[in-house]
Amino acid sequence: MISIALQRRQLLQWVCASAAGLHLPKRAWSQAKFLHAPFGLGVASGSPTHDSVVLWTRLMQLPLQAPDTQGVNVRWEVAHDDKFIRIAQTGQVFAVAQLAYSVHAEVQGLVPDRWYFYRFMVGDAVSSTMRTRTFPAPDAAVSGMRLSYASCQRWEHGYFSAYRHMALENLDLVMFLGDYIYEYPSAGNAVRTNPGGWTLTLDDYRQRYASYKEDADLQSMHAACPWLVTWDDHEVQNDYAGLTVGENGPEVADFAGRRSAAYQAFYEHMPVRASVLTRAVAGMNSGAEMRIYGRSNYGQLASLVMLDARQYKSPQVCTTGGKRGSSVVNPASCSAWYDPARTMLGAEQERWLDNTWRTHQSASWNILGQQSLLGQRDWRPGPEQSLWNDGWDGYSAARTRLIDSARKNTVPNLVVLGGDVHENWVGAIKADYSHAGSKAVGVEFCGTSITSRSSGNSKLAETLAENPHFVFADAQRKGYGVVEITPKQMKTTLRVVSDVTRVDSSIETLAQFSVKQGIAVVEQL
Repeated sequence: MISIALQRRQLLQWVCASAAGLHLPKRAWSQAKFLHAPFGLGVASGSPTHDSVVLWTRLMQLPLQAPDTQGVNVRWEVAHDDKFIRIAQTGQVFAVAQLAYSVHAEVQGLVPDRWYFYRFMVGDAVSSTMRTRTFPAPDAAVSGMRLSYASCQRWEHGYFSAYRHMALENLDLVMFLGDYIYEYPSAGNAVRTNPGGWTLTLDDYRQRYASYKEDADLQSMHAACPWLVTWDDHEVQNDYAGLTVGENGPEVADFAGRRSAAYQAFYEHMPVRASVLTRAVAGMNSGAEMRIYGRSNYGQLASLVMLDARQYKSPQVCTTGGKRGSSVVNPASCSAWYDPARTMLGAEQERWLDNTWRTHQSASWNILGQQSLLGQRDWRPGPEQSLWNDGWDGYSAARTRLIDSARKNTVPNLVVLGGDVHENWVGAIKADYSHAGSKAVGVEFCGTSITSRSSGNSKLAETLAENPHFVFADAQRKGYGVVEITPKQMKTTLRVVSDVTRVDSSIETLAQFSVKQGIAVVEQL
């Protein structure tokens, strides 16, 4: 029997080989033919910096004479033009069976603030040509950028037509904020059939990602620009928190093992760096971290921080009936609600964020991408409260620490982007939500889902009245947000599809908002 320690060392070797195999020897079957196209899951780019980017793909077919137990040399090219006449860089990576023949080419030494074209080649197969870019140098003055934020794309609930329209938005970046896949086997009144049952094993998660990745509209958006990605709960299990089991679906004896499998599958299918997984190799099966939070600069214009509000999270408290998972709770009846030991981000990530805000003050705008709605949302009119215990409301002490860190470090022009709730919520981030006149520390745009269903607008007016720090909400329409940033102003446009159940859905603007530099106030245009 192979020891766990040996398995982990082997996984570390596979990851390093697959990411850094720039001078691997060619196999005899490097020029072999394929029975089917190997790039059926598309290609993607992500984790951009001013001089590097990750190029991703996963081979779905091997050369006809390639043994399944061996790896495959995959060649890549990066060029200044889509005809690949002016080649910028070329290289090889090693795709191994142990990582589902996924490819993560970490291309270094690129020119800052430059658009590139790239493609993969293996045997006689060539992928489609895609486009990516580097960020401006950290000290560069930048006139503007366009990014989109999105989350929550449940296959059974609709078509990913929003991405077809997003691909035409002329974006520099997509920030994906969680729930890239869903672990469920089906849904009531499903728009399209989800292949497979519950996702429980590594093979299950791989198959689920593959089914999503085959979507043409999703592929088109990955082809348009690089992505920054984080996860939420459905990449593993609904409402899980850290190493605490969530709710829904079959019981598994080893939840840490299930989470480990889900995290590995996430790595295998996302354009993230090998360092994300190598931090976890030493003990992923026993719950060691897979570090996905981080920061990057878009010149002097914007600091982009992506958080992980799921892996280190304390369990939800006072869920109705003592069940696992989430529910709405009256904090007055929950003694553990305000416990300062409870955390959303974990102590180490909290310290990292505080240090990041203290030591990086050069950007005009500070964009914080994270999983959920930060601002308090009270569902019950009147003096008593009804708050959701899985979001930031259920971790009020942790939220206070985050906001106090932003205040203490005088973080300029803080903009928080979120997802998870399947609804659009726009408003101010308050220093103290218990006082109506509390100072605004920043602004918030929590986005709707790509497809995942929501409750509708029947009670929206009274909820907005109970939460005046929000200036706009919509609990019906599906789509994404587009943020256009200049040194003096930020404009956010909420884009929604006409009918998520139709492949040919059209797109329209639901609302637009402006935030002026130095003023934490959202104005609807």
